Amino acid sequence: MSQTLLNFPFDSLQYAVAGSIVYPPGGRFGPRIQQDIQLVMLYTGELNVAIDGRHVQLLPGHLMLLKPGHEETFTFSKTEETWHRWIAIHLNSLSDKTRDSLYKLPECLILTEELNRLTDLMLIVQRNVPYDDAAIRSLGLAALHLYPRESERVLLQKEKHPAVYTALSWIHEHYPEEITLERLAKQTRLSSEHLLRLFKTNIQSTPIHYLWEYRVNRAVELLTSTGLTISEIAYRCGFKTSHHFARLLKQSTGRTATEIRQLSWSGLRK
Repeated sequence: MSQTLLNFPFDSLQYAVAGSIVYPPGGRFGPRIQQDIQLVMLYTGELNVAIDGRHVQLLPGHLMLLKPGHEETFTFSKTEETWHRWIAIHLNSLSDKTRDSLYKLPECLILTEELNRLTDLMLIVQRNVPYDDAAIRSLGLAALHLYPRESERVLLQKEKHPAVYTALSWIHEHYPEEITLERLAKQTRLSSEHLLRLFKTNIQSTPIHYLWEYRVNRAVELLTSTGLTISEIAYRCGFKTSHHFARLLKQSTGRTATEIRQLSWSGLRK
């Protein structure tokens, strides 16, 4: 699904715009015919949307994908303020293949920090550029790319134990620090043995093995995209010594840090 959506020609995006509004209790909007592909994000209150007479409720902390050509009526909470934001992307045309893929995506998803940050950035950038500027249209295209990837991630998360995702997220945030199995288990409120079993069942690895693989991958990114010294990169990625870093990097990639950097900077990938 995401590969089809990624094939939107950039020139087909006429404009993109982000917005934010707080409706008073009892607010209402519509009916209107949707002209864009729109992502609606709800933060507080209540949002009910009638789409061609079909009623959909959006919960706070979730977002909804609206598609062009449908009649929509929005009704908001009767008892409290409702705050929602949106990203709208207007296309000159939409192929049948892409339209079919669009309709296969989930209508509602949990709102992620990635989409929140993208919306923040669009709101800032559009203060200084028109909605048809290449910069704002690029951000709109990024939203179209991100939604199917987020939907795939949600589907994958349903296949794994929630504690595994808690541990993975914590590793991604704290990987430069000193991390033990016991410390990681504490974050998930499970015993070390239970967390270890869940990792082996869900991702066919152990928490500590995953941690070192993640550190190596981050180190490779820094080797290829920065001028930091190899010792500094090792330190920033949580390796105890440069020797330890060199050994794991060679074991994982088959190359030394210097070789990886030279190949990358020379324009070669292999």
